[in-house]
Amino acid sequence: GGGSLGIFPLDQPGKLPPKVPVIDGHKGAIFDFEFSPFHQSLIATGGDDCTVKLWQIPVGGLTENLVQPLVNMSGHQKKVNLMRFHPTADNVLATGSADHTVKVWDVQSGDCKLDVSCNQLVQEVVWNYDGSILATSSKDKMMRFFDPRSGEVTSEVEAHNGAKTSKLVFLGSSGRLASVGFTRQSKRQLKIWDPKNMAAPLATCDIDQSAGSFMPFYDDGTSILYLPGKGDANMRYFECVDHKPWQYKIADFRGGKPAKGMAMMPKRTVDVMHHEVAKFLKLTSSSVEPISFTCPRKSELFQEDIFPACYAGKAAMTADEFFGGKNANPVLMSMNPEDCASGENKENTVQQETFVVKKSATELQQELSVAQKYIEILKKALEDNKVDVPPAPKTA
Repeated sequence: GGGSLGIFPLDQPGKLPPKVPVIDGHKGAIFDFEFSPFHQSLIATGGDDCTVKLWQIPVGGLTENLVQPLVNMSGHQKKVNLMRFHPTADNVLATGSADHTVKVWDVQSGDCKLDVSCNQLVQEVVWNYDGSILATSSKDKMMRFFDPRSGEVTSEVEAHNGAKTSKLVFLGSSGRLASVGFTRQSKRQLKIWDPKNMAAPLATCDIDQSAGSFMPFYDDGTSILYLPGKGDANMRYFECVDHKPWQYKIADFRGGKPAKGMAMMPKRTVDVMHHEVAKFLKLTSSSVEPISFTCPRKSELFQEDIFPACYAGKAAMTADEFFGGKNANPVLMSMNPEDCASGENKENTVQQETFVVKKSATELQQELSVAQKYIEILKKALEDNKVDVPPAPKTA
């Protein structure tokens, strides 16, 4: 029995039938998955069978079980439990594993470009705003910053002194980072860091006493940090600012069922005319429930102050450019419906084209050998029938 993953359209809510088509290609349980930020139909999965697989969802969704991945990436020695696509470079994926390593892949070719050790179990892997830094947290309580091309550890520090899981999220274009973990007394804790000076956190905030770890999400447009907790029905949220005390608690959202998982929808999917500033999908024991946050305004006009340009879902560079040393900020798009109607955002939309797997040098050489043999067969057939064979074209 391998692991499977269901793919369902959001515009068709309701109870699912007893049997539905799924992605079913791993030999063990699937521990994490990640949609490509630049191709709506691409999704990467990692599982107990130590492999990372890339899948393409057919147009119209799954009609039968999908068992053959586009790309199969092997290299980890134990289960793969974390994966994060690069925020600006196309087809670049970071994965974390129980073998205590983080790998960076070119998913188009399936090549592992970087392999770094984190000493103990990797608990989190995150990219910064432009993808020039890769940050990790591990079971040894250490938070490490890596150069994602050379693998050099640029800084490391103990994030939280409690023994439980710690998670990280970069605070958008500010460059700062938030970590959430536990104290020795098992209190849940939030810290704000400046990656340029890791000697001490900018701010430390003890939040409450609870067993479930936080799952941090950040909205760069409103500078709000959302902290839902695993096994927790509530969600706390904070405004992050550019000066002391660096964060202000806003309020708690109180839900019904405890959360087993949470996902934040892309900002471009919110309803700006109803002042919806954030949208989440909450996984419970029996359902996936939407959660919407709105900012009350009397005006029915577009509110530019709470809806600045957002992440467009368009790659700023290729994987080859990234691994060659280039950095680039994310491509942004206007959230004003008038700009969408006028076509201003036409160039800044999620790519829909079919993903093409990059062939290795060995595969290309094999195809060339087959083609050359076939050419010799055709030449012999022409000669046997006394047909003049034209000379081969000259190459530069």
